[in-house]
Amino acid sequence: MNPFPNFPCQRLSAAPTSRRDMLKRCASGFGAVALAGLNADPAFSSTAMHGLHHAAQAKNIIFLYMDGGPSQVDTFDPKPLLEKFDGRNPSELFDVEPTQFNNNGNVLASPWKFHQHGESGIPVSELFPHVAACADELSVIRSMVSEFPEHTFANYFLHSGSGLQGRPSMGAWINYGLGSECQDLPGFVVINGGLIPPGGLDCFGSGFLPASFQGSVFKPSGSGVANIEPLDSRPGRQRAELDLIAQLDGFAADRFGEHDSLDSAIRNYELAYAMQMAVPDVMSLADEPAYLQKQYGMESKFEPTRTYAAQCLIARRMIERGVRFIELTCPAVSGDRWDQHSNLKKGHENNALAVDQPIAALLQDLRSRGLLDETLVVWAGEFGRTPFAQGNNGRDHNPMGFTIWMAGGGVRPGTIYGATDDFGYKAIENRTEIHDLHATMLHLLGVDHTRSTFRFGGRDMRLTDVKGHVIHDVIA
Repeated sequence: MNPFPNFPCQRLSAAPTSRRDMLKRCASGFGAVALAGLNADPAFSSTAMHGLHHAAQAKNIIFLYMDGGPSQVDTFDPKPLLEKFDGRNPSELFDVEPTQFNNNGNVLASPWKFHQHGESGIPVSELFPHVAACADELSVIRSMVSEFPEHTFANYFLHSGSGLQGRPSMGAWINYGLGSECQDLPGFVVINGGLIPPGGLDCFGSGFLPASFQGSVFKPSGSGVANIEPLDSRPGRQRAELDLIAQLDGFAADRFGEHDSLDSAIRNYELAYAMQMAVPDVMSLADEPAYLQKQYGMESKFEPTRTYAAQCLIARRMIERGVRFIELTCPAVSGDRWDQHSNLKKGHENNALAVDQPIAALLQDLRSRGLLDETLVVWAGEFGRTPFAQGNNGRDHNPMGFTIWMAGGGVRPGTIYGATDDFGYKAIENRTEIHDLHATMLHLLGVDHTRSTFRFGGRDMRLTDVKGHVIHDVIA
């Protein structure tokens, strides 16, 4: 006898139900109905595995990833001695560590002047005239270090706290711990300006966490997501198809047991269905006033600026809709990301031109809407660059001391934390590791990084591994 008479396929067979299974399934009774209702609410959803450990100062994160490694001594960490000793052999002045390419030249002064800005007097390079106007919002960390001098491993380390491929990204960890307040958009979104970092999409992956926590990659133009438009416009048709798929998947789960790939597929189908209405709305900038689009740089003559302006504006719109973690990759510019092994001046100027105005507009827009206090904005590359030249006019990778900054979301504005040596080469004061950055980001979101764990491979794994200290001095 066919146990599923509504289906023509005769190969389906019902799993036998034991008395124990029957009691287990029925014991919850109507409580399961209530649970199903609660589970539909993101505040109670099973995707939020542990929730807050303490009061949160931030609700969301926008991660401005500066692919390639901006030079700290040319952006936010001025070093007058570079100008004094410009052209000298660095080995005569300090111990030079091995670099990736070992094509070391002489000490190289910054081509840009620094000026103090705002009431805080934070020095900012001429590369960032717009961000400089927001100096009093910034908490600048000048003593970051990384464990890796090569892009791919350093990218994995920055994104996942491990130099190994396949670990969960920080965006996946955050969504695993807190869930998302948005029901019709992914909780972890990557807005791709044109450059996926070395290491590829694994930089945004979920690793050993359930697949539903991985980053969803959006483009900053057009529909944002490929194939988002419904293929069948007949009312109710797609809903009926999804219901059928869910029913068949349910039969498989009953027979073979639950599995992450199946559960994640079901959730992704439902999310994709909801996104068909939400994505066109969040991607459309038509309702943004012309003055604001101009402020972001949507009318810039430089195409990468227009691209990054759209990314920043879409990020703000996603924050308003409750997306938990948004990462922006860099737009494609002439020169190679921020990775200037030669032609430092032109390369850094083009990269700065692409992002400076949109970032400043994003900070100002969030502040004007009352969103900056609950949105943590993080600006960071995977490492910095050497104070001496590679060849004649470039800089090699330097993981021993570089600069990042944070704004909003509970950080102390208008502050500088840590220091590098007189040449901007190595961190010498308040040395800060990537694990410390991750611990601080989680702390600001209300999460204790030592308690946000996932059992895998026989031990409790976490974003900060067995390291990490909250940087309390940068917290307001």
